[in-house]
Amino acid sequence: MPINPADAQDVYRDAGDNIMFTTYVIDRDHLEADREAIAEFADRLAAIERSMDIRYPDANLRVAFGFGASAWKDLFPNANVPKELVDFQEVKGPKYTAPATPGDLFMHVRAKDTAVVYEVMDQAREFLRDWTTVVDETPGFRYFEGRAIIGFIDGTENPAGPDATQYALIGDEDPEFVNGSYAFAQKYEHNMDAWNALKTEGQEKSIGRHKFSDRELEDDEKLPNAHNIASQDNEGGIEHKIVRMNVPYALPGQGIVGTYFIGYARHFTVTQRMLNNMFSQSDRLLDFSTPITGAAFFIPSRRLLETIANGNYGA
Repeated sequence: MPINPADAQDVYRDAGDNIMFTTYVIDRDHLEADREAIAEFADRLAAIERSMDIRYPDANLRVAFGFGASAWKDLFPNANVPKELVDFQEVKGPKYTAPATPGDLFMHVRAKDTAVVYEVMDQAREFLRDWTTVVDETPGFRYFEGRAIIGFIDGTENPAGPDATQYALIGDEDPEFVNGSYAFAQKYEHNMDAWNALKTEGQEKSIGRHKFSDRELEDDEKLPNAHNIASQDNEGGIEHKIVRMNVPYALPGQGIVGTYFIGYARHFTVTQRMLNNMFSQSDRLLDFSTPITGAAFFIPSRRLLETIANGNYGA
């Protein structure tokens, strides 16, 4: 079955203007009831999206909903498992560690209007609150000119247009799960005082690009562990890509500023290699950025969500 973007959830388009990331764990005290509840939620989620699109057609609502590996096996014990769906394990480098944190269910909701994001999440809560616990909820925003909170233009190396689907959506290598995607969610907190103490030239050497024009530096101008070197996956001499979205979040009165990274990929192994490279090479950006969450999820196709909504999937 060929890749069909119309069957995919919103995993390969823009990060959005107003964003909410929410990670849940399921209670597991009454798994039979949880299975009924997830079928109902899969059904209602599609209805919520349709309703909001009719009521607020200019809001550009986009939603992605998915499952962690342990939740998939518990909720659908007799279903096959997507080939690359695993519980994320911490990545330990010589200086820094990417932690693995709990995550059974995941939502990424974004729209032009914060009220639309709120309405979707509030309605979702009605179906999730009795059998899940929220372990992380992070609101994000679009920074000036679409820049990352550290001041650099974000996403310029992302695959775009039709190419994006080839990097973000599972294909016929796993036909039962075609048009799904592997998501990796990782929340960072930045030491902005230390970052801003660097001169612009030092920041550029750390990232590997000019700050204002976004033009890539020559290789001999970059630090050996510059971010755009350390975060690549060039396995087999080929550059492998994912669809990356770096979303700023902040509690400025408390001095908390960070980036919520979400990466959608056809192959989670690509994301895993990128992380391994970043932490094994002590990516220069990690000197200013502390990862505080890390979890992997499978984002089903719309067709598969409909199957789940019909009940008895993998029962």
